[in-house]
Amino acid sequence: MGLGVSCVQMGSFPGGSAWAMAKDIGSGFLLVTERTLQRLTAVQMDQLFFEIDKQLRDVRSQQPDLADIDALRDRNRRIQRLTGGRRVIEAVRRKRRK
Repeated sequence: MGLGVSCVQMGSFPGGSAWAMAKDIGSGFLLVTERTLQRLTAVQMDQLFFEIDKQLRDVRSQQPDLADIDALRDRNRRIQRLTGGRRVIEAVRRKRRK
C-alpha cells in the first residue's frame, strides 16, 4: 500500500445485516452492550438504530388478545429489549462524540 491508501477494518453486523441484528435483539438472542457496538462504525450504528426502530413499530402494531397473557408478555419483552437497545446505541453515540 505504498500509494498512501490506508486500509480501515470495517466492523460487520452479527447475523450479517442490521435487520438481522435488530431481529436477534428483539428475540433476545443478542444483548446490546457497549462492547457489542464497539466494532460498528457510526453509519452502521445509524442503520442498526433505524432497523431497531422499525422492529419496535412492528411489535407495537401487533396487538394480541388481552386474554392471551403469554402473547402480551412476549410482546412486552420484545418492546423492552428493543427500547433498551436503542438507549444503549444513543449512549454510545453520545460517548463517541466527546
